[in-house]
Amino acid sequence: MKKNILKIKQKIKVLPKTPGCYLMKDKDQKVIYIGKAKNLKNRVASYFTGAHNQKTTRLISNIFDFDFLLTNNENESLILELNLIKKYQPKYNIRLVDDKTYPYIQITDEKYPMLRIVREKNPTGKVFGPYPSVFSARETVKILNRIYPFRKCEKLPDKACLYFHIGECLAPCVSKDVDYKNYINQVTRFLKGETKPLIKKLQNEMELSSEMMLYEKAAKFRDMINHIKETTKKQFINLNDGKSRDVIAIDYNEKDISLEIFMLNDGKIIDHIQKIFSYIYDPFDFISTYLNERYINYKPEEILADREIPIYIFDEKKIKFSFPEKGPKKKLVDLAKKNAKENLEHNFMLNRYQSLSNNKGLEELSKILTKNISKIDIIDNSQLFGQAAVSVAIVYNENKFDKKMYRKYHLQNNKDDYNAMKEVVYRRYFKVLNEQKKFPDLILVDGGLGQINAAKESLDILKISIPVVGLKKDKKHNLSKLVLIDREINLDKKGKFYRFLVSLSEEVHRFAISFHKKTRDKGIYASKFDKIPGVGPKKNALLIKNFGTYENLKNVTNEELKKIGINFKSIEYIRKNS
Repeated sequence: MKKNILKIKQKIKVLPKTPGCYLMKDKDQKVIYIGKAKNLKNRVASYFTGAHNQKTTRLISNIFDFDFLLTNNENESLILELNLIKKYQPKYNIRLVDDKTYPYIQITDEKYPMLRIVREKNPTGKVFGPYPSVFSARETVKILNRIYPFRKCEKLPDKACLYFHIGECLAPCVSKDVDYKNYINQVTRFLKGETKPLIKKLQNEMELSSEMMLYEKAAKFRDMINHIKETTKKQFINLNDGKSRDVIAIDYNEKDISLEIFMLNDGKIIDHIQKIFSYIYDPFDFISTYLNERYINYKPEEILADREIPIYIFDEKKIKFSFPEKGPKKKLVDLAKKNAKENLEHNFMLNRYQSLSNNKGLEELSKILTKNISKIDIIDNSQLFGQAAVSVAIVYNENKFDKKMYRKYHLQNNKDDYNAMKEVVYRRYFKVLNEQKKFPDLILVDGGLGQINAAKESLDILKISIPVVGLKKDKKHNLSKLVLIDREINLDKKGKFYRFLVSLSEEVHRFAISFHKKTRDKGIYASKFDKIPGVGPKKNALLIKNFGTYENLKNVTNEELKKIGINFKSIEYIRKNS
């Protein structure tokens, strides 16, 4: 937990001091609390400083990470907070979960409609909002009810009431054929932002009252204008057009590209995706792959995209897409762009903090090995369902991962991890030797003394002297010890040195897993097991574990196959093809 708080505090240090929403997450990356802020940095930091009440203390104890979304102003952050809470239903958000904090303005769906404030979860009729300022929303409805003669009484009386006599109602109680269509259209346009005619009228009244020295009356008109402006203030979190769409924007530098996707449902932002991809040559390579995979099965009604995104990404998807140049849709793209840019900057700043921490890690390694360590090769071997071995090597050089130097290996010798280690080390450094390139200062291998000795054996054959150190895991597969030829060093899980080693271990593992997936997708090591209908990776692994080769299946009974979950159709295929 302490390690996690340190990581969170690092993220807080580089947060912007701008409006937005923050999403607190637990150890399973589940959103447990959503909040809004006028100043994100100060608000999020406040959770981790000073004393708190019991509920907040309990929340903080469960926070393992957080995410954030920028908005243009505080008003938008209030509305986005509501949208996100409705989507995620976080356990620590008691208020807002029932949608009763912010009001809506409703034109009721009746023959004789009313104009009123509502808080129901799914109000009928024409509904506008939500409005963060409850008071301004109520005052706006009062003003509109004075100007437009909607029905005022909940139940129709037997005779016309005072509202009819002062011109604020059409009295449907006595005149059954009244038509509200024109008034509905006018109020609809007003609540969608066409406020200039009414504001101009009120301004004229205010100026006239002021000239007549009726200052109290002028102040009331001024307040009316302010309430209308507050209520109808344009915000671009909700489009309120009932459509589902994605809004996509990017930003990139010479190393990384940031992707931001707003997901809108019923015209409202209900979720988002943030991704940072590292690249070597083409910044759009990963973006293209990611978006192509996203839209294979998922088809929003529309995609609004940043102009910097290549058009070919969408061309073949048969999805309506556009690059808006103005209006609310352009504002949404601009907001997505703002978030992509901030996420890229946030990532850059975090990496700077990490680089300073990693420098301490290199200093500690240099101290342990009594030599200067600047360049490290990290090697990881893995099996693909017991059939074939693959290996990867990544390079950490001068306080950063050198991704241009990452390498992948399909191994021939897959009897065990030790032989795999001998092969990859021999192949890797035989090539470095022949090409007369620079050797690393240190080789880190995933494993203990056995893996170290295997690596040293190949280095001895090549007559190369490079120190080899192992990263040993515990039973839960968490890094626990640094293994040297002559001793093991227990690692302090609270220290910066431990976090540095973990970052190396996690990066090589990530690269290895990615290689596994691509290898399998290409069918490089596809086996006869893979062709059995109804047999996926898990059952494939069970078949190999229990029966070894595909050829052995002809001697296995149907009952034995059924016992590990193989269905009749799969068994029938095996019998015909073995």
